[in-house]
Amino acid sequence: MQMNTPPRSTIRLTRRGRLALIATGAVVAGTAVAVPLLSPDSHEEKRPTSLVIPEGWRANQIYAAVDKALALPAGTTRKTVPTANLRLPIDAEGNPEGYLFPATYPLDRKPTPQALLTRMVDAANEKFDGAPIAAGAQRNAMNVYQAVTIASIVQAEAATKADMGKVARVVFNRLERGMPLQMDSTVNYALNRFSVNTTERDTRIESPYNSYQRMGLPPTPIDSPGQDAMRAAINPTPGDWLYFVTVKPGDTRFTSDYAEHQRNVAEFNRHQQSAQVSTSPSKSR
Repeated sequence: MQMNTPPRSTIRLTRRGRLALIATGAVVAGTAVAVPLLSPDSHEEKRPTSLVIPEGWRANQIYAAVDKALALPAGTTRKTVPTANLRLPIDAEGNPEGYLFPATYPLDRKPTPQALLTRMVDAANEKFDGAPIAAGAQRNAMNVYQAVTIASIVQAEAATKADMGKVARVVFNRLERGMPLQMDSTVNYALNRFSVNTTERDTRIESPYNSYQRMGLPPTPIDSPGQDAMRAAINPTPGDWLYFVTVKPGDTRFTSDYAEHQRNVAEFNRHQQSAQVSTSPSKSR
């Protein structure tokens, strides 16, 4: 019995889920990989000259973007990970999730998946192992890998840069009180999807990433956090918040009072219902 945690009615809206729904299927071709241009003298496509990895992308998305940029069969980049000799922390156990740093990577004449993944991990190590991040992690009684994991949750959950420090504080407050994190972003990761809603059935899945059922942090990061999320993870905004919900775009509400949170969730549900009604096609008679 969960005596100190709210029931499933405490739905939160996940920023990454929202973005993914807006740009499903188009983001790899349109954002991560420079759009190939047609030569004026022929109709052959030119190879992109750079690869852009956005903040908050999962490793699976990055592998697919590398495959597309290098015109490789789907799944090629993923298969190279075990033999790429990536300089990952011991805690990662060979899984580069969280360490494929979001940035723009030039594509050489003969780029390879191994070379690109190595650049991404080296960039992450350069950013994460420096004094500010390492010292900040130690100040908060955690190691760098744990800080990256928290930052990945912040990246997925925060609706704006201004909210990142507050989301990080909710994570810390829940951990300190022995409460499950109950983050929809981790459940979405376990289900390999992006969604703005999480059902009660979703929260019962068997997965180490199910933060409704499992205590503590997930075993790995859930995406590639950017520097703003990392700063929030080591410098969370002071506050006593335990709950938050994005009622509507631009309106994320944080509270330590469960009754107030329930009212915010109810308002979120009303907005969702109104949005569904307004977007439903009208029936002709």
